Amino acid sequence: MAEATWGDALDPSIDWKMSASLEDVTRAGEAVPEVTNLEAAVRAWQDLDDAMKGDAVLTLERPVHLDGAMPLDRFVGEAIGDLAQRLPA
Repeated sequence: MAEATWGDALDPSIDWKMSASLEDVTRAGEAVPEVTNLEAAVRAWQDLDDAMKGDAVLTLERPVHLDGAMPLDRFVGEAIGDLAQRLPA
């Protein structure tokens, strides 16, 4: 059975409400993952200091396509910034 797609399958819009986990970030002295929606996780990453931004890992509920590249469901460090550039206003 084939899966049907409509529109530009290589660059669909990002579902900012999907679940995401921001990990490897120290909060109150402990490295506890924050599970929230993608938009909130990326905004939380933007507020981190540079050292923590570099160590952060963002895991998405399902993959997203950025600029027609392979779909990704995990972003590490500054790669999270690629998502931050696409945040809704």
